[in-house]
Amino acid sequence: MPWSNNNGGNGGGNSPWQPKGQGPKNQGPWGQGPNGPQNADDLFKWLSDGFNNLTAKGPLHGRGLWLVLALGVVLWLLTGFYTVQTNEIGLNMIFGRYTGKTEAGLNYNLPYPIGSVVKPAVTDRKSIDIGMASEESLMLTGDENIADVKFRVIWQIDPAHPEDFVFNLRNQSETVRAVAESAMRELVGRTDFQKIITADRKNIEPATQELMQGVLNSYKAGVVILQVQLLQVDPPPPVINAYKDVIASQQDRQRLSNEADAYANKVVPEARGAAARISQQADGYLSQSVAEAKGQVSRFNQIYEQYKRAPDVTRERLYLETMERVLGGADKIILDKNGSGVVPYLPLDELKAQGVGK
Repeated sequence: MPWSNNNGGNGGGNSPWQPKGQGPKNQGPWGQGPNGPQNADDLFKWLSDGFNNLTAKGPLHGRGLWLVLALGVVLWLLTGFYTVQTNEIGLNMIFGRYTGKTEAGLNYNLPYPIGSVVKPAVTDRKSIDIGMASEESLMLTGDENIADVKFRVIWQIDPAHPEDFVFNLRNQSETVRAVAESAMRELVGRTDFQKIITADRKNIEPATQELMQGVLNSYKAGVVILQVQLLQVDPPPPVINAYKDVIASQQDRQRLSNEADAYANKVVPEARGAAARISQQADGYLSQSVAEAKGQVSRFNQIYEQYKRAPDVTRERLYLETMERVLGGADKIILDKNGSGVVPYLPLDELKAQGVGK
């Protein structure tokens, strides 16, 4: 055996792995009998002693060469341990072929060059701003106007399919940028410019996100679009001042229209109220006039009946009542019928009005 003495005997000769005169018969190169070392400490002690003996005896030969190779293999295999952080997922490969993924913690894969590990950060959020350059910000709208659109896309690697992101896309960020720009151009091209900057702005963001996600899923890109934010939507810079003037004019028109509506809402009810009041007054006057006319007719008929019965008496009565109405409120002077002069007259009404009787 390789660890027997130079004479080839099976007795208690010493091998090059063992100091002379030590060890029982048939002791192997492990120094622990034919079955080798019993634990890790014995293994490393034996490796250390064997390496020292080999360097002391000169060039490697026989079992010494295998020992060095075994030690190298062990150290090489130990390099296969790797750590996956909490924001990562490990993708194991053997000879460049994907074999599976590992979660956070200590994991093992065959070391280089047989195996390799890719650890994409699946929970990290990334953002891309699109439209900062003029050539990519100008977009044609549905009503054939030009809009200067700037927006932001927030995305991350799909934790469920990180292998798609690593192996199916070559330039991941550029692919996401290209898909985002294409999706935004498609939606802007279907929408009028005025709606983009007003009512439909809140609808374009989720629509772009949905369209992007569908395209990337068809590519099996392993990308999740978290949000699309419209940063700015304006006319092209050469016409922005004129457009602002148009918007200001439209706002003035709307303001004046609102003021006119407010004035109409105030004046029209007042006019309607005045008309209703006049109409009611007219109805009242009509009713009053008709009632007075009917009363006069009734009174005339009554007087006429009395006149037919006693014409002289009725005529005298009408005369006295007429004179009472005519002279009742006038200053009066009483003259004696026989021409003897003015009859003394005590103006009781005037004295009463002046408070003489108080």
